[in-house]
Amino acid sequence: MIIDFTGRRVLITGSTSGIGFAAARGFLASGASVVINGRSEKSVAAAIAKLGGPAARVAGFAGDLSDEAACARLVSEYPDFDILINNLGVFGPQDFFETPNSEWQRFFQVNVMSGVQLSRAYGPGMASRGWGRIVFISSESGVNIPSDMIHYGFTKTAQLAVSRGLAKRMAGTGVTVNAVLPGPTLSEGVADMLKADVERTGESLEKVAADFVNTHRSSSIIRRAARVEEVANMILYVSSEQASATTGAALRVDGGVVDTVV
Repeated sequence: MIIDFTGRRVLITGSTSGIGFAAARGFLASGASVVINGRSEKSVAAAIAKLGGPAARVAGFAGDLSDEAACARLVSEYPDFDILINNLGVFGPQDFFETPNSEWQRFFQVNVMSGVQLSRAYGPGMASRGWGRIVFISSESGVNIPSDMIHYGFTKTAQLAVSRGLAKRMAGTGVTVNAVLPGPTLSEGVADMLKADVERTGESLEKVAADFVNTHRSSSIIRRAARVEEVANMILYVSSEQASATTGAALRVDGGVVDTVV
C-alpha cells in the first residue's frame, strides 16, 4: 500500500509537538502541504524548523483555536483544506468534586468546540469538491472514562458523538469523518507528567511509562505506552484515498486497553 497525499492540503490543530507533530511529519513525507498550529508564534516557528521539508509545503498558524475569533482568523487566512485533523486538546487529572465549572467549560471549549467550529468551516468546501477527510483525535478515555479525569473523558466521549453524527450528515458527499482513539502514548506531555518518577527511580522514560500503563491501564495488551508515530500511522491511513469506505468509525490505537471485541 502506497499512501500518497500529493496535492492535498492538511490542517492539524495542536501540532507543535506530540501526536499532532508526528502526524504533520507523516503527511509531509507523503507529499501533502501541511499547516501546523500552536498557541504562540515561537512554538509554531520552532516546530516548522524541526519539521524541515520543502518550505513551499509547510506553513503555520499561531492562535488558540478554542477561541472563535482565532478560528475566524484561521479560516480567513486559509479558506480551504482537504484534510482536517482536530487534534487540539488539554488533559489533566482532577477529582470530580474539586473540578469547578470553569474547568469543565475550558476542557469542552478546547477539546470539543475547536473541532466543531473548524469542521463547520471546512466541511462544506470539502463536500462541494466531492472529497475530504475530517478526523477527531479522541481517546480511549472517551470509552473507558477515568475516575480521576471525568471532565476529560466527557469531552472525549463528546468527540465520538460529533464524529459519528457528522459522518452521517456528510453521507454521499465523498467526505469521511472518523475518530481516532489513542491509549497511553509517550508524548511530550506524558513525558513531563512522568518526569518526577524518572528522576526518582533512575529508570528510563520508556520503563517508567510502561510501569504507569501496567498500573493504571492494566488491561493493556501491549504492556507499554504507544509511540506518537504509531498513532500518527492510523491518522494518515484514515485520511488516505485507501480509507474511502471507512467513515463514522471510532478507530482505537490504544494497545488493547479497551476490553471489548468490537
